Amino acid sequence: MRLGVFGGSFDPVHYGHLLLAESCQQQARLDRVLLMPAAQQPLKPHAPLASAADRVAMLRLAIADRPALAVSTVEIDRGGVSYTADTLRALQKQHPHAELFFLLGADALADLPTWREPEAILALATPIAVRRPGSGEPDVEALAPLTSSERLAAMRSLAVDMPPTPIASSQIRQQIAEGGPWQALTPPAVAEYIVAHGLYGADARPTTPPC
Repeated sequence: MRLGVFGGSFDPVHYGHLLLAESCQQQARLDRVLLMPAAQQPLKPHAPLASAADRVAMLRLAIADRPALAVSTVEIDRGGVSYTADTLRALQKQHPHAELFFLLGADALADLPTWREPEAILALATPIAVRRPGSGEPDVEALAPLTSSERLAAMRSLAVDMPPTPIASSQIRQQIAEGGPWQALTPPAVAEYIVAHGLYGADARPTTPPC
């Protein structure tokens, strides 16, 4: 099995996340992509605003009709700061016969040498770099000191193109706080969940119809 891993806060999940996962699944011919909500991302000093349970619930709603996507709670279950190398080791134990790939943007690929245990990450899984419009080409050569020439060649062949999707979770949270039009940025079931649970300051109170 070719198993993709897509980590993030997903606070909340939105259409951009889903498009990235499905673009990688289709273009890199992955059997499945695991969406992996982090307990606490090492490069983000603040904890997610929504609880782990809420973020997992929203992810499951978002992928309910997308059979190539699944949710993994490995990082949530482990707790603490979510380091990629630790996550990949846990997934390798869970899926010993799977070939692992992890999904990230071209900007994150350039930063990978500064991550914790970058050599171990590249030994455990092959990165799939996503080219977003305007982000430039993935700098695969920057990883040359950390891995083999064969692995570098695989990374070059796996670069994925993603259509423009100017959506961010922070944008959704801001729109909710300001009372702006945010519902179209995330699947309807997720939008309904956010309102029903009053997440990010969404008003869960029923409105009174005009007389």
